[in-house]
Amino acid sequence: MSAAILEQIRELAKSLSPAQQLMLIGELVDHLRYNLPPDLKRPSRSLHGALKDLGPAPSADDIDEARREAWANFPREDIAP
Repeated sequence: MSAAILEQIRELAKSLSPAQQLMLIGELVDHLRYNLPPDLKRPSRSLHGALKDLGPAPSADDIDEARREAWANFPREDIAP
């Protein structure tokens, strides 16, 4: 594609409303997503183990205890309705 054609496309896109520009970008992204050659597509990254540095998850008993503590003073006496 020549630089002149690309410049014309740019100018036409600038004449669109912001909403129309977003729609155009979305359509272009979708087009590229499905038409890129396989060697240019990035493989999906697995989220398996993404939070492993946070340690083990709390147990159901720990969650129940935290709920009991959080709701122990509800409704509070010092707050008038």
